[in-house]
Amino acid sequence: MILPVLVAFAAGVLVILSRQINGRLSLNTSALESSFWNHIVGAVALTIAALIFGGLRDAQVAEVPWWAWLGGTGGVVFIAASSWLVTRIGAAQTALLIIAGQMVSGVVIDLITGAPGSPLARTIGVALILTGMWVSRGPKVKAAQSPV
Repeated sequence: MILPVLVAFAAGVLVILSRQINGRLSLNTSALESSFWNHIVGAVALTIAALIFGGLRDAQVAEVPWWAWLGGTGGVVFIAASSWLVTRIGAAQTALLIIAGQMVSGVVIDLITGAPGSPLARTIGVALILTGMWVSRGPKVKAAQSPV
């Protein structure tokens, strides 16, 4: 169980690192151009990895429904939007809002598909996390000065 947790954590680190790097690129280009280069460089890296490790082609590709190919469209929008956002609201706020969107949509999809687990517990959990995110963005309160 520890390996999947570490891989998920590393993926999260790579997502925010990638957004920060693309955000920097978008300052000299645009969000769309930085997204374009992100996907070109990513395609080259994926091709090299597939050539080294195999697995680029699968005999079951013909059985994939047409709509399953649309995931890349969401990825393009995600990359371009986050490249634009990170330079305007910062990496942490961008990450928090992206995670909030993922959590809400994840609960909705689980509810629609009937995934195992308590829908009420999931909904309450997400509500608590979103509330915590909202509270953490509130006005900063100065600590009381101690008369020392």
